[in-house]
Amino acid sequence: MQKNYWILLLACLVLGCKKELPPEKPVAAPPVKVLRDSASVTFDSVVVTKKDDATLTAFYRLYGFGTVWHKPQLRQKLIQLLRDAEFEGLNPRDYKIRKIEKLEAKAKTFSDAEMVDYDLVLTKSAQKYLWHLSNGKLNPRHIYRDWDLKRNPVDLNGLLSGGIQGDSLAAVFESVKPHHEIYASLKKALVKMDDYAKDTIKPVVFTEKIVRGDTSSLMPSIKRKLIVWKELPKQDTLTEIYDKKTVAAIKNFQRKQGLSPDGVIGKSTVEALNLSMAERKHQIVANLERWRWFPRDMGDHYIIINIPGYYLRVIKDGDTIERKRIVVGKSTRKTPILSSTFNNIVFNPTWTVPPTIIREDLVPDATNNRGYFAARSITIYNSKGQVVDPQKWNPKNPRAYRYVQAPGYYNSLGVVKFNFPNNYTVYLHDTNHREYFGKQYRSLSSGCVRVEDPLPLAQYMLNDSIEWPREKIDTLVATKKTKTIALKQKIRLHQLYWTAWMERNGEIEFRPDIYKLDEDLYQKLQK
Repeated sequence: MQKNYWILLLACLVLGCKKELPPEKPVAAPPVKVLRDSASVTFDSVVVTKKDDATLTAFYRLYGFGTVWHKPQLRQKLIQLLRDAEFEGLNPRDYKIRKIEKLEAKAKTFSDAEMVDYDLVLTKSAQKYLWHLSNGKLNPRHIYRDWDLKRNPVDLNGLLSGGIQGDSLAAVFESVKPHHEIYASLKKALVKMDDYAKDTIKPVVFTEKIVRGDTSSLMPSIKRKLIVWKELPKQDTLTEIYDKKTVAAIKNFQRKQGLSPDGVIGKSTVEALNLSMAERKHQIVANLERWRWFPRDMGDHYIIINIPGYYLRVIKDGDTIERKRIVVGKSTRKTPILSSTFNNIVFNPTWTVPPTIIREDLVPDATNNRGYFAARSITIYNSKGQVVDPQKWNPKNPRAYRYVQAPGYYNSLGVVKFNFPNNYTVYLHDTNHREYFGKQYRSLSSGCVRVEDPLPLAQYMLNDSIEWPREKIDTLVATKKTKTIALKQKIRLHQLYWTAWMERNGEIEFRPDIYKLDEDLYQKLQK
């Protein structure tokens, strides 16, 4: 009988193991307590709970409400990490570094109560710094209406506790930082900025273009600025002649600023030269913050867009497969910042005119010129789906209609568009203004991203040279019939914004801040 009992009990245990458990919900910290050593000071939980900080309370609950920073060596490691926040473009004062340093100087004489208070300060600062490294100091959704990025998940208490128990604080803080090469390059650029001489030269007042061989009273100031940027040697003669050596320096400077390296000193070149070292450093700090907002895991196969850089890159397994020029939204109709996944491609798309363009373009232009619609192959539909004669269209109630442009080579979307879920009704597409890709400044669209020569990209994304050879795509485009094709492979999209980085050769590159975000973000970070 006893033998049968144990067999029955074992069977119950086995069957119990097969039962599917409900998925675990993410928590702020592991639900188990951590062993602490005898030097830890126990305190009343009210000391923490009265601070109304759930994360702080949860952390100390792991330790049975006892101090965790009582070892001087551990405190020193954390203090050094907080001091080094400046190398991430963050301010150590945000983590009470001055207060901590003053408290640390007196820590040997602390009573238990004082040690508890100090411990809470250290933990709170550590949690705050971990969060800022993992997600940035600011939340872009609280600053901008057109930034839609999810927060990076991070278990603050689990990580911090693991770093303390495993004597691996530095590794823990390192693990939550962005690991993209651009973030690493920005950190190097921030340090390198200190190598440049302080720019005390007055801004150059632009009057007219300067070309090689010209004599201008502005040239000595321009040459001084080039010397500051190490584009010219210090011993260069500061004459008013725009000579061959200075032309080469200007071309190199223009290239690093994303300007056409034509050697012509125009308004854009002068504006770039006039930006001070402090402003450039602010720009780098702002970009470091943005990269903390960006997704940590971009996927193995994705398209990344740098809006101010005017380019798109296709990345697969870390390699750049393709790079294309793009046109992005103008400053009044910004391209939104987001991450998504492509779901389909539409060949010969129709174009339904969006509300902004209806209000700002269509109504003003078509009110006194009803030929506007025929010239653009736009059909007007009423709420019942019936075609409306342009002569009977009521411009005083334009939202009562739907405006659809027929597909074709001259459609505003061109011959192909790339769809992905988003909250802004934007997509990537071809264009009927293909000449724009030759322009230096390509902030010209109404928010969507226009892609140069998009059909090879479409073929690549379809990933089926047998089912979709280029000849078949060209034949389909020639029919001017709309066809939507679902994508079989998962390709993510990261539509982002950064204006500075360092190349592998050590050169710092900047791009025009087309949406005027850099200095504003820097100032917000100082508050």
